[in-house]
Amino acid sequence: MMDETSELGTARCPGPSVQDYLDRDSRPVPAALRHVNNDYLGSEDIDTTRFTSRDWAEREMRQVWRRVWQFACLESEIPEVGDHEIYEIGDDSLIIVRTAPDEIRAYVNACLHRGRKLRTGGGNVGEFRCPFHGFAWNLDGTMQTPPCAWDFPHVEPEKYALPEAKVATWRGFVFINMDPYAESFESYRGTFDDYYIWPLQDRYKSLHIAKVLPCNWKITQDAFIESFHVIATHPQMLPWLADANSQYDVMADQPHWNRMINIQGAPSPHVADSVTEEDVLESFYDSRAFYAAAQGRDLVMPEGELPGIPAGGTARQVLAERMREQLAATSAQDYSDTADTELLDAINYLLFPNFNPWGGAKSNIIYRFRPNGLDPDSCIAEIIFMSAPKQPGEVPPPAAIRWVPEDMLFADIPELGVLGPVFDQDCENLPYVQQGLKTMRKPGITLANYQESRIRHFNQTLDQWMNK
Repeated sequence: MMDETSELGTARCPGPSVQDYLDRDSRPVPAALRHVNNDYLGSEDIDTTRFTSRDWAEREMRQVWRRVWQFACLESEIPEVGDHEIYEIGDDSLIIVRTAPDEIRAYVNACLHRGRKLRTGGGNVGEFRCPFHGFAWNLDGTMQTPPCAWDFPHVEPEKYALPEAKVATWRGFVFINMDPYAESFESYRGTFDDYYIWPLQDRYKSLHIAKVLPCNWKITQDAFIESFHVIATHPQMLPWLADANSQYDVMADQPHWNRMINIQGAPSPHVADSVTEEDVLESFYDSRAFYAAAQGRDLVMPEGELPGIPAGGTARQVLAERMREQLAATSAQDYSDTADTELLDAINYLLFPNFNPWGGAKSNIIYRFRPNGLDPDSCIAEIIFMSAPKQPGEVPPPAAIRWVPEDMLFADIPELGVLGPVFDQDCENLPYVQQGLKTMRKPGITLANYQESRIRHFNQTLDQWMNK
């Protein structure tokens, strides 16, 4: 047992660190996962108005959402010229359209005549024609001759091109930025690409779930970028998830991304003294915490077929080997040299403000949390599965978004596997956080120095944008 301490005295949980576990993994670990950096960012409270104030939400729309790079859709969702998706954030709506085989553009989704939305959903078109009066624009954004042109001598079509946002693509994802003076997306990411090493462009969107939640989007996102809550919210995970041992990487000079690594297949330090390796293995399977072939299905171990733990071995090594067998049976890819951590662990990244991709070699999950209009008490939570094709070249079309009704649980969606009930456990807290912040007399929330350092890092970056 050891207690890691940073140079500035930030405490770490007694017990093996993430890097200690990686030292014992059965395969070499990618260098990107050997990076450890947690800059001390202070211990001041975070003001609560950012979660509850309509004024803050409106200013956030102007200062943040209209100026930062943000994930809008996938390239695979608009493969042909004329294919388009609608991306909405706050009270803004944009048309993301493929205008040429190698060109994607983003237009403000409003007719320049009387303001009617040009498109209310995705599809394929040869032009953007307003259903109200018939004003139309070509795919390149230029205006066509207006209806009853004789009545619009003051309108010069060449001056009425659709306003545009900047567009960038990254590993199959389309990002937009509404600020014409914004820095490049490459510069914005900083060193993110050095540490997110998995080829998402080789995967396809196999599931996309969305639900409106009764809380601020930042409250939801904050809940998924720390593991401190596991002990109270997800106690069923404690025998096989080393929650308090998690590694949090935050860098003061990299404001736009941070990371968390959660070790799976090892016990929480809260229960480690009473849990054996056999307990870890059994509880892992019992909790159905293991997806088969990265397809969102749970691995079900038949009665009596639990593999034993060899002398000197660990449950973690057994689970990693079992995952290799499962993937080999259902995928054309070779995982024989893949590190245990890439097969088992929850490796979660945040690219500011709200792109949350998981790393790893199996199913790559993407979280996206965003405002629901300008209502500070409401947000949209999305779960996306990026899965490996079963056979090379056999890539299914991307799954359409599925909206979950308010009275439906994530656990009722079988494709989510164990993630569904876990998400429900998290979401049960969130409305009560929103309500509690309004009644709390203390003006700010208090964060742990280490386990909630990603939350502090995110909020400090948010403050930087709000104050620009």
